[in-house]
Amino acid sequence: MGKATFYFHKDLDMFLSEKSKEGCVSIDIRGHETVKHIIESLGIPHTEVDVILVNGVSKDFSWQPVDGDKIDVYPEQHDWFTCEVTKLQPELKGKPQFVLDGHLGKLTGYLRLLGFDSKYQNEIMDDELAEISSDEGRILLTRDRGVLKRAIVVSGYFVRSTEPRDQVKELVNKFSLEKYAEPFSRCVKCNGILQAVSKGKVFDRLEPKTKLYYNDFKICSACSQIYWKGSHFEEIEAFIEKLLGEKAPYD
Repeated sequence: MGKATFYFHKDLDMFLSEKSKEGCVSIDIRGHETVKHIIESLGIPHTEVDVILVNGVSKDFSWQPVDGDKIDVYPEQHDWFTCEVTKLQPELKGKPQFVLDGHLGKLTGYLRLLGFDSKYQNEIMDDELAEISSDEGRILLTRDRGVLKRAIVVSGYFVRSTEPRDQVKELVNKFSLEKYAEPFSRCVKCNGILQAVSKGKVFDRLEPKTKLYYNDFKICSACSQIYWKGSHFEEIEAFIEKLLGEKAPYD
């Protein structure tokens, strides 16, 4: 038996109980628990932890703390670390893909609007979410920390914000999505790929005023939803431009 002291940095303390909100927690050590088990027992999913320093030395999740250990836990790597570190979260390779839980429908729409492959079902069980994330290499987005603690989940993120537009801003910053965004390339409704289509091919599906005032159209290759630069397009385009820091190309 002994004690180890954990220091949780940046916003990781948001996951801790009220009595531990200062980010410093003293833990009884039984000699067989891994640092991953202890961190998750305190309410912090392993997907939120990128670097662990034990007495100033980088360790992975399998480390078993001993009496007197001082353990610093970080959500991301920092340039000012004085030692080489083992990153615990996988490196993002190429354009990210997502799977979202059933409470993040509006966020799903925004991600698809930016051109990101985002799987979503209104009613989906935690088991299926975790399996999709693991099997397809998708980043699991949720506000349920429990599903992020599942061992098979390698890539995941607890969305801090509760308002959809703030959520998508948060994700752009977290994953540098501006580098990969392709606005207006995916169907907001079903996640399918949009393709240009002539007005003549969709003419019989258009409302009278749409037939009169619009000429450029796209169609979803999966569900055949039709898109055009309607009355709200300029507002949406301005939002995307502000979000990404550049003009959002439609064509």
